[in-house]
Amino acid sequence: MVDHSISEEAKAVVRKNTEVVQGEGDWDLFDELFADDFVDHTPQSGVSADKDGVRILYKGLRAAFSDFHAVIHWQSVEGDLVTTYKVYHGTHSGTFFGIAPTGRKIRFEAVDAMRVRNGKITDHWGVGNLYSLVQQIKGEDGPGIG
Repeated sequence: MVDHSISEEAKAVVRKNTEVVQGEGDWDLFDELFADDFVDHTPQSGVSADKDGVRILYKGLRAAFSDFHAVIHWQSVEGDLVTTYKVYHGTHSGTFFGIAPTGRKIRFEAVDAMRVRNGKITDHWGVGNLYSLVQQIKGEDGPGIG
């Protein structure tokens, strides 16, 4: 059985990453929350699967989408894994995937699992609906928009 307080602490670490690091760009907190030997098991194309790669990804998203933030809809903990379902929002104000800024409002869903040990994020697995995101940037209708 997992200690309830440890589960809540792990959820709080992941929530801080989503809300304060990704949503506000607090890079000092990023360094505190991510273990130096962090591994991203599902890295995005063009970035390394380590802590530096995630930092580059986060900074790129914040540069491409002003007011970038996520709304967490739910979190679940099993052992040391925190699974989060969230919807990201922002305004396309910088180049993303080679697409020049359009000023369009975007939203896309993501689900990820992060392992938290001793208050640090050590591993990540996740999927984001980037197809929907690119469709929105291009102004195309399609599934997942609405």
